[in-house]
Amino acid sequence: MPKATEIDICICTFRRAEIAQTLRSLAGMDMPAGCKVGVIVADNDDQPTAKPLVAALARQLPFPVRYIHCPARNISIARNACLDASKAGFVAFIDDDETASSQWLVKLVETAEATGADAVLGPVRAQYRPEAPEWMRRGDFHSTFPVWVGGEIRTGYTCNVLLRTDARSISGRRFSLARGQTGGEDTEFFDHVHRAGGLIAYASEAWADEPVPSARATFGWLGRRRYRVGQTHGHLLRSNAAGKARVRQLGLASAKAAFCFASAALTAVSPVRRNRSVLRGIMHVGVLSGLIGVREIRQYGVPELRRRRAT
Repeated sequence: MPKATEIDICICTFRRAEIAQTLRSLAGMDMPAGCKVGVIVADNDDQPTAKPLVAALARQLPFPVRYIHCPARNISIARNACLDASKAGFVAFIDDDETASSQWLVKLVETAEATGADAVLGPVRAQYRPEAPEWMRRGDFHSTFPVWVGGEIRTGYTCNVLLRTDARSISGRRFSLARGQTGGEDTEFFDHVHRAGGLIAYASEAWADEPVPSARATFGWLGRRRYRVGQTHGHLLRSNAAGKARVRQLGLASAKAAFCFASAALTAVSPVRRNRSVLRGIMHVGVLSGLIGVREIRQYGVPELRRRRAT
């Protein structure tokens, strides 16, 4: 049985030297009372490129660090390797380009204990460079927060989350290998957790920070991301709806896309409002493509421009 007082913090990495800042931030955070904390790093590169850096930093950290090499350039393989390696009662995920706030883990655990939730999401605060477009910074298009539907959270993300490993909705569940290069594997995972009766809660003070590199500070990158998010949602709807129900979903997505693009035209003088509407419209176009079965675009396994090797 998993040990409830143990927590493994899992970091999946692929050629990012920024993982050094992630690990250092974990070393400086407050620890939940009565809990034993460890770290698991899953390296998804073809070669164990992150191993020397992780080994050097492990000697500076106040908790054990386990390194796992799981090549394949498939993020789901790395996430599943973390889940397979952990025997703890809780598993937390944070991205390899994020830094944890001092109260990050404490607030996640406090919320899990207070609510009994199977999963607890925290917010991710985007850190923009000075050269990022003004509309992007003003509208804060890169920060990550959960979405409520009908007063509940129905899906989630792995960039800032705590999982209760012995919960019925989570125990034995793994991330889809088929989505390991397209993205959306976390959306599907938490969608299934919710459908299995799992409660997903939110810890509003469990902050993690994420820098926005120049390659992502563009409308094009945001558009591709929103389209892929829509595709994932569309595929999930398609798997649960057929016949007239699918036709209704197609009609609804079409209407939402048209409304968003019309709203963009009406708010053209406001870059923040216009771009938000256009991006939302692009997401609904992605939903349409998912509903009709268009293959999802690939996001993982291809290094971003100028991504530095973790050596």
